[in-house]
Order: sequence, then C-alpha cells, then structure tokens
Amino acid sequence: MRAVDHIAGHTWHGRKGAVENAFRYSIDYVLLDAEGPVDAPRLFGRNKGGLASVWDSDHGGPPRHGHGAAWVREVLAAHDLPTPERIELLAQPRILGHVFNPVAFWICRDQQGDIPVIIAEVTNTYGQRHSYLCHRDDLAPITANDRLKANKIFYVSPFQRIEGSYEFRFDLRPDRIGIWIDFTGGNGGVIATLVGPRKPLSNTGLIRAILRRPFGSRRVLALIHWQALKLWWKGARFRSPPKPPAEEISR
Repeated sequence: MRAVDHIAGHTWHGRKGAVENAFRYSIDYVLLDAEGPVDAPRLFGRNKGGLASVWDSDHGGPPRHGHGAAWVREVLAAHDLPTPERIELLAQPRILGHVFNPVAFWICRDQQGDIPVIIAEVTNTYGQRHSYLCHRDDLAPITANDRLKANKIFYVSPFQRIEGSYEFRFDLRPDRIGIWIDFTGGNGGVIATLVGPRKPLSNTGLIRAILRRPFGSRRVLALIHWQALKLWWKGARFRSPPKPPAEEISR
C-alpha cells in the first residue's frame, strides 16, 4: 500500500506572440498509485466520496466515463510500448465532488522505478479530451534533460491555434515535481508549467489547501474564463471549436 502525495505547487502560463499575457496561480495536485490500494488520510477518498477524492471514472477515457489505469495498459499495448510495472496518476483531485483537470499525467514506471512513458491527458472546457504519448525514441528512461515532442491536434484555448507542436519536459523527483509544456504554433504559442514540492498527503494539508484555494477546480475554471476575458479585451483572435480528433491519443 503506497501513500498519496500532495503537490501544493503553482502553475505559470506565458503567452507568446503579438498579444502578451502571463499569469501565475497556486494549485493542488495529488500523486497516487493508480491500481493498488492507497494509504490516505480519512478526508481523502479513492473511488469514494471525501473532502477530496480521485475516481477512476474521471481519467483514462472520456470525462466521467474513464476506465482508469486499465485504459493506460490498453493504450500502451496498442502502441507496442513496454508493459509498466507500476502506473501512477498525477492529477487535481475532486474537491467536494467537483473536478476539472486541464491536464493530468499518467506516469508509467518499469521494474527499476524508471519512467519510460508518460501520458499527458488534456481536457478542454467543452468537455472534450485528448491524450499525448510522451517517450524517447529509444524508450530509455525519461530524464529532466529530455525534450519530448508531440504534434498538437486538439483544441484547448479559443485564443490559440490547433496546428503546432508541444515540447514536454519532466523533472519528477521524490521530493519535487517539475513539468514544462511549450506549445509553438505559427508565430505564437504558450509556455505552461507545473512546479511544486511533493509531500505525503494529510488531513491538515487538505484543509489548509481548501482554505487557501477555495472551491478547488471550480476556482480553476473561473480563473481560466477570467484569463480568456482578458485576452479577448486585448484583441486576441477567437477561434471556434472544431470537431475533436477521432483518435483519443496521439504522439
């Protein structure tokens, strides 16, 4: 039985191109074993209610209809990627039953504990989802120096092009999480980061997080729409959502 970790970190977004915009917000993620039982405080629920909780149905497939880590194993097998020894999920938890994860991460570890594959699970505010496979060409363990590329094919922000490419960088340590996503499309793009210390989840930490960042993902959604309003006011071009890609995962 493995403990659940709490990442009380921050996210920073910086827009590239003619219309400038940047913001930094504090945010809470949890990191947990996606398949086995977890050692968690009483206020945290795993596939059950709690002040904060993580449900398999929220991840690994369409929102609210996911299959959890079983979906990850199906995806890896379909793409001829190594079978993981352990699968971890890094995601924002439900707070009082509500969740919205702009991006969550499936971390696939081998027998040595190294990480050859990570799946970035991206969800937009229209209730759509697409995931990106991140790995080295030689499937060697991912290090903090690796820049892993993927073609962007999924609509996320109405103020960014769909066409372009992502560059992912992961620095996942026992005491700290660092993730950097650099999107470039045409003459614009955006850089997004998630950085924070990694500590065992506790009831005190959960209560402190909710007091400091009330409403959890409801707050995240409100902040997303506030930044969208600022971009519209600055004159950024609005792009209507197209039909989502037929495939649910790509490289």
